[in-house]
Amino acid sequence: MTDYSGLLARIARRAGQDEPDIPLDSGLPAPLPQAAIDTAEERLGFRLHPLLAAVYRDFANGGFGPDYQLFSLVNGPTSEQAIDSYLEARTTQAGTEWAWPEGVLPILNWGCGMYACVDCRSEQGRVLLFDPNPGDPDAAWWIDSPSLEDWFEHYVNDTAWWVKAEAGEDTDEMPPWPEARHRAAL
Repeated sequence: MTDYSGLLARIARRAGQDEPDIPLDSGLPAPLPQAAIDTAEERLGFRLHPLLAAVYRDFANGGFGPDYQLFSLVNGPTSEQAIDSYLEARTTQAGTEWAWPEGVLPILNWGCGMYACVDCRSEQGRVLLFDPNPGDPDAAWWIDSPSLEDWFEHYVNDTAWWVKAEAGEDTDEMPPWPEARHRAAL
């Protein structure tokens, strides 16, 4: 088991500096007990990436992070819950060209229908960007970060594409994620 305590401490310091677009009335939500994470994983049918589980269990049930903040996993104060968002997307889009890939958990809404998602089936917890705005399901999935750890490091250090975009800088082109169609069929 990987020790994420150093990264979680840096996330906590960074979260304390956030000026959320939609602040939570009650402040940062308490972390979830392991039993709640176990129940959530049963509902999903897969395990969370270990770092994502550690964030929800050892730091907070969402409510921090860039822009609209990480979703609560379950029973939290954020306007969207990660588990419910995943199950709804898998159900409502099933059998269509927009079918949601198995094991890809939405964790943050960027607005305009765009989501940051964690590929919980990948060993590194690849972070994907879902952007339906071009109108083509084959052009909707991008690799935001090769790992969840890298994604959080970018958040902590203000080095992510979203920081550069807000500053008016050009952002690096993200590579497409070609597995979306295959994973949606599972």
